[in-house]
Amino acid sequence: MKEIQHYDRAAHKFYRKQSFNALPLTSWDLFADEFKRIGDALNDATKLEKLAQTNNWNSAVSFKEEILDKSHVIVVTDDSLNIVHTSKNIYKMNGYVSEEIIGKKPKMFQGKLTCKKTSRKIGEAVENKIPFEATILNYRKDGSTYMCWIKGSPIRDMNGNVVNFIAFEKEVA
Repeated sequence: MKEIQHYDRAAHKFYRKQSFNALPLTSWDLFADEFKRIGDALNDATKLEKLAQTNNWNSAVSFKEEILDKSHVIVVTDDSLNIVHTSKNIYKMNGYVSEEIIGKKPKMFQGKLTCKKTSRKIGEAVENKIPFEATILNYRKDGSTYMCWIKGSPIRDMNGNVVNFIAFEKEVA
């Protein structure tokens, strides 16, 4: 019993100095889910920062803010529109894991009910290498539909050449 008293005092002293609050046992599952989301987001932000550095992006994007604070899904393509990176939170939006869509084109999320006019507007912006913002009907892996807000833009290197396209996306009602 004495060992436990010493442990309790030591634990209390340690946790009192920390900047987080202890959680009751019943909330561990919720905390674990949030902890995983934050870990995945930070991992994605690190990968995106490395991609930006590797491709010499002439752009300053706060990936942590986009993923953590705004809960945006981030999709990056090469200049030929092949997907090269997606944030892990894409799974929650459409049921795909990153590994399933790397190398494919973003058109894979469109289907017969997707607005052709909006799709054409996005295509023209990409072809003209200008930023765009649109809401479009997309398809999940299971075939169900969802409305997807997309803010996309070309990413240029230090020489002004388009090396990637980036899209910030979010499911909207």
